[in-house]
Amino acid sequence: MLYDALVAESRRNDSLDDVRSAALHRVRWLVDLLERQRTELRRSMGNVHRRFRAEGAATRAEIDGRLAACVDEEGRAAVLCLMLAACFDDTRLWQYHTEIGPLISRVRGWTPDEVAVMLRRATEYDMGSWFARSLGLVLNAAEQLGADGRRAVMPWLRHAHANLMAITVEARLRASLAQRLRALLASADEAYIPEGLIPADAPWAAPLCDRAKTSPTPELAGFVRHLVSLSGPRPSQRWRRRCLELADAASARDLVADVLRALAGGDPLCSRGSGAHTGWLHDGYHYHYVVHQNDGDLARGIVWAAALTGDPTVVQHLAALALRSGGLGTGVIADLKLAGAAINALAETGDPASLEALWRLQTQVKHRALRKQLGTALVTAAGKQGITAGQLIERSVPDHGLAPDGRLERELGGYRVRVAIEGAATVRLTFTRPDGGTSRTAPAAVKDGFPDELQELKTLAKKVRGTLSGERARIEALMSAGREWPYDEWCRYYRDHPVTGVLVRGLIWEFQEADGEWRAVAPMAEPPGRAERVRLWHPIRASTDDISTWRERLVAERLRQPFKQAFREIYVLTPAEEETAVYSNRFAAHIVHYRQLYALFKERGWQANFLGRYDGGYDGKARAEFGDGEWRACFHHEPAADDDGGYAPEHAATDQVRFERRDGRRWREVPLAEVPPLVFSEAMRDVDLFVGVTSIAADPDWTDRGEDRYAGYWRTATFGALTASAEVRREALERILPRLKIAGRCTLDGRFLLVRGDLGTYKIHLGSANILMEPDDAYLCIVPSRGKGDGTAFLPFEDDRLSLILSKAFLLAADTKITDESILTQIKRGA
Repeated sequence: MLYDALVAESRRNDSLDDVRSAALHRVRWLVDLLERQRTELRRSMGNVHRRFRAEGAATRAEIDGRLAACVDEEGRAAVLCLMLAACFDDTRLWQYHTEIGPLISRVRGWTPDEVAVMLRRATEYDMGSWFARSLGLVLNAAEQLGADGRRAVMPWLRHAHANLMAITVEARLRASLAQRLRALLASADEAYIPEGLIPADAPWAAPLCDRAKTSPTPELAGFVRHLVSLSGPRPSQRWRRRCLELADAASARDLVADVLRALAGGDPLCSRGSGAHTGWLHDGYHYHYVVHQNDGDLARGIVWAAALTGDPTVVQHLAALALRSGGLGTGVIADLKLAGAAINALAETGDPASLEALWRLQTQVKHRALRKQLGTALVTAAGKQGITAGQLIERSVPDHGLAPDGRLERELGGYRVRVAIEGAATVRLTFTRPDGGTSRTAPAAVKDGFPDELQELKTLAKKVRGTLSGERARIEALMSAGREWPYDEWCRYYRDHPVTGVLVRGLIWEFQEADGEWRAVAPMAEPPGRAERVRLWHPIRASTDDISTWRERLVAERLRQPFKQAFREIYVLTPAEEETAVYSNRFAAHIVHYRQLYALFKERGWQANFLGRYDGGYDGKARAEFGDGEWRACFHHEPAADDDGGYAPEHAATDQVRFERRDGRRWREVPLAEVPPLVFSEAMRDVDLFVGVTSIAADPDWTDRGEDRYAGYWRTATFGALTASAEVRREALERILPRLKIAGRCTLDGRFLLVRGDLGTYKIHLGSANILMEPDDAYLCIVPSRGKGDGTAFLPFEDDRLSLILSKAFLLAADTKITDESILTQIKRGA
C-alpha cells in the first residue's frame, strides 16, 4: 500500500520523523486518493481503456475538491504529504506543484519543523528544475516564520542554499531563489555568509574567503550579499550608493582592490579540477576559465565596486580583466558577461586613464558584441569628460613615453637601447655599441645584466606597434568622415603626437585660412600663412590636375604614404546606379573564395554572418560603418550555385551593395543619391578590394583545375575591364616605370603591362596580375612566393597586387635567367 511505503520511505532517523509520520496520518484520505489515482493511470494506458480514464478524471476532481476544503492544520499536513509522495515510478513523474502552490499560499500557522521537513525534501529531488520549483514554493512558507522560527530552520536554509549553488538551473531562477534564501539567512544571523556564496576553490576569491573566515562581521556579510545582488549589466544609482556605504562600513575598499587584481591576473580555474564552468560544457573537455557561471554575479559586483571605490590601480586591472575574459589567445575561455562588466565599469570610473584603456581595448578585442559595448563605453566616457566620442578617441591615444620624434632611449650596460617608430608600420628595438655600431639583436651584456629592463623595452615596442596599427586604421577611416579640426587642436593631438604624428606627417592635409579657402599642403610641410582649421585631403574633392600633380610629386620625391591617399581610388555614382536608385550591382555576380573573403571582412573591420549549412546561413550580409558612424554600407553575398564545400561553402557569389543611415538607435535604408560622396566612395572602395583580392580571377592556379562550372567566369573576369583600383594601379605604373631599369622593355597597353623578354612577349593584366603570352594569348601560370616583394621598385603606397605585377615584370624581362622548369616549359610551349 502507498501509505505504508510513504511511512517507511519518510523515515530519516532524525528529529523530524515524527512530523512526517503525523502529517501522513492526518491526511490518510489523501494518500488513499493518490494511490487510487496511480492505479487508474496504469489501467488507462493505451487507447481502449476509456472507462478507466474517466475514473481517473473523477479521482482528480475529488482530490482538488477535498484539498480546497482543507483548513490550516490539515492543509499543512496535505502539503507535506504531497511533497513526500512526489517521485518517479514505472508510469511517470509524480509531482504536485499545482496542488502545493495554492495550499502554501492559503494556509497559515507554519511551524519551523514543518518548514524544515519541506526544505529537506526539496533538496532530495534529483532534477535541478524540480528542486528549484519546489524550493520556491517552500520559501513561501519559510517567509511566514518569525525571527525565532527562521533561526530554527537555519541549518536547512543553509543546506538548500548550498544545493542551489551546486546544481544546474536557469540563471534568472537561481538568482531569484538565492536572493530569497539569503534574505532569510540574514534575518536569522546578520553576520552569516552562506556556504557557496564565496567560491572556496576560486583563486580570485581567496582574499574574500580569508576575510570572511578571519574577521566575519555583519557589515562584511551585508556587503557580500549586496555584491551578489547585481544581476544586470549595469547597476542602478541606488545600488551604487548602497555599495559605497557598505564598503566603507565593512572597511572593504582594499579588499575589493585585491579581489579585482586576482580576477585580472590570478591563476585560472581548470575544468579537470573544478568542473565545467557552465552547464553546456561537459567536464571531459579540458580548458581553463576565470569565473564559474554560478559565481558570475559576485565577480561582476566586485568589478563595479572596484570602479566605484576608486583605487589608483582600478583602470589597469579593469582593462586587463576585460582583455583576459574577452580577448583572443588569453589562455582562458571567454566570459562575455564579465568582460562586458569590466568595459562598462571602465567607462564609469571618471579617470582620464580609462580613455586610453578603452581605446587600446578597441584594437585588441575582436568579438562583435564586445566591440559594440566598447563603442558605447567610449561615448559614455566622452560624456563624462565633456567631449564628443571622436574627440575622446583622439585624445586617449597613448604616447608610451616616447619623445615627439617617436623614440625612446635608455642606457644599459654601456649600450644605448632605442625603441623607435620607423615608418607607418615599423617599430624597431636597436642596440648601439660604445663604438657607434648598431645591432637589432640584444648583446649578451644587456641580456645577462639587465633582463628585466630588456623585457620592459620589448613589451613597450610591442605596445607601440599595437598603437601604431590602430592609429593607422583610425586615421584611414577618417577619409570617409569629412571631419575638421581647429588648427591648435590638430597640432596637439595629431601632428605633435609621438605615435599619431609619424602617420600624420606622411599625409596631405588641407588648411583653411581667414579667407575661407582650403589649401592643400605636402607631407612634412608647414601650412602657409595663419591656418585656422584643418581637414584630411581626399581626391574626390580635388580637381583632376591637382590629383595628377600630387601623384607625380610623391613619386618624384619618393614619398611613401602610410596608406593610399594621393593614389586613392574614387568611386562616383554611375548611370546604372542612378537607375537602380537604392542599390548598386557594380560588384555583383563575382565568384570569390569565401573563407578568404570572410577573413578580409574582419581585417577591414566589417561585421558579417558566416555562410554555412544552417538556418540563415544562405543569406550573407557584411556591414561596416562610415562617416563617423552615421552611415552604414551593406554588402550582400551568398553561397555560389551548386557549391558543395561542406559545412561552409568554398566559394561565394557577390550581390548588391546598399546603404543605411543612422536614425536614433535604428538604421534606415536610403537611396544612393543621398549618400555623401566621401562615404559612397570609401565604402565602394572596400567592396572593390574584397572582390579584387578574393575573386577566383586573381587565382593563378585556377586553370589547373580543368573545366568546371566557373571556368567561363574566370576567363571573362581575369582579363576583363579594369576596376577603379586597377585604373589607379595603371596610373601609378605610368609614373614608376620610367624610373626602372627595365623601362625599355615595358609598355602600358590598355588593360595590360606588356613586357618584352628575350624568349617572348608577355601581357600582365593590371587587375588580376595574371599573364598572357603573345602571339596567341596562351596563359602563363606563375605562382607568387609567400614572402614580401624584393623592394626593387619604390612604391608610393602599399599595394600587394602592384608589387606582384612589378615582380613578374622584372622576372619576365630577364626570362633567359629563369630557372624554374615549370615556367620555362610554359614559355617554350607558348613560343
